[in-house]
Amino acid sequence: MNNKLIELRSIVKSFDGEQVLCGIDLDIHDKEFVTLLGPSGCGKTTTLRIIGGFETPDTGEVVFEGKRINDVPPYKRAVNTVFQKYALFPHLNVYDNVAFGLRLQKVSEEEIRDRVREMLTMTGLKGFEMRKPTTLSGGQQQRVAIARALINRPRVLLLDEPLGALDLKLRKDMQNELKRIQHATGITFIYVTHDQEEALSMSDTVVVMADGKIQQIGTPTDIYNEPVNAFVADFIGESNILDGVMLGDKRARFAGHTFDCVDGGFAKNEQVDIVIRPEDVDVVPVSRGMLAGTVSSVTFKGDYYEIIVDIAGFKWMIETSDYVAPDEKIGLYIEPDAIHVMKKSEYSGKFGDYSTFSEEMEHLSDPELEVEEEVVSE
Repeated sequence: MNNKLIELRSIVKSFDGEQVLCGIDLDIHDKEFVTLLGPSGCGKTTTLRIIGGFETPDTGEVVFEGKRINDVPPYKRAVNTVFQKYALFPHLNVYDNVAFGLRLQKVSEEEIRDRVREMLTMTGLKGFEMRKPTTLSGGQQQRVAIARALINRPRVLLLDEPLGALDLKLRKDMQNELKRIQHATGITFIYVTHDQEEALSMSDTVVVMADGKIQQIGTPTDIYNEPVNAFVADFIGESNILDGVMLGDKRARFAGHTFDCVDGGFAKNEQVDIVIRPEDVDVVPVSRGMLAGTVSSVTFKGDYYEIIVDIAGFKWMIETSDYVAPDEKIGLYIEPDAIHVMKKSEYSGKFGDYSTFSEEMEHLSDPELEVEEEVVSE
């Protein structure tokens, strides 16, 4: 890994007597794409604002290239920020918006011209120089904001939910663009989102946060395949999370049966949480199943079916390419490496089965979506 660029050490922050960061420790490396991921109110934006200098920690240290910068104001940090509301100057055209920072630094017009041209080419805005921001689409405005932030060649670019106001297809396009721009510039990107798919598809490192604490830091693959607790397992993708007992190394008991698994190092008969991803379960005839249950619902998802199966009162979610009918009895086959064992945590028991699952409910319970809709309708 490249050298450490930013270190957060024991960062604590409260607002109005309520602690929003509870001792955050995080290293961010040069040229890394890091995503702070978590639900609304978990502390990810506050962490970003502390790195940018917009907030000061109550206790703890912010270190940049070995120097403590707690009291250094934002404009003196080698950091630029792209906000969800792009904050473009409506009276200036695209060229002047992007050139703004360089003009403040009294850079020569000749150099400005070259650097603006380079940035507009990189962000796919060549030919838009004379357009006013109000005549641009959301995605184009987003690119102007990124070009304006990058032209100063900051060491670090902070991005706070920058794609929140875009529609799904445009978000996907911009995710690819941002990853490409980050590679091309070699600038460290620190990105805040509550969108798991966005975090997994773009990042080198994902930092999962909840309740003002870092729950897990790892590559997207690590976070998805080896979640450390029930919160991470539930937040990153869909998960069946069951109570289990480790009978010994590589032997787990859950759902009324004993299974071979690949995890060890637990105490004999230790109570654990078992995670099984929906795509890791094979649907088989009841006679060949390790478990058997009745299909309660089937949803067509394009390249697979999402089925909810009732097994002794616990509703499992399974993704399969084969159609099964509602009320059909099916068997489930689970390979040892599909069983992930986690230690019990404060989040155990909070994430159960899919008995109340529906996509409408999921959207209703997501406060971030309401915020996004307000932004879109402005």
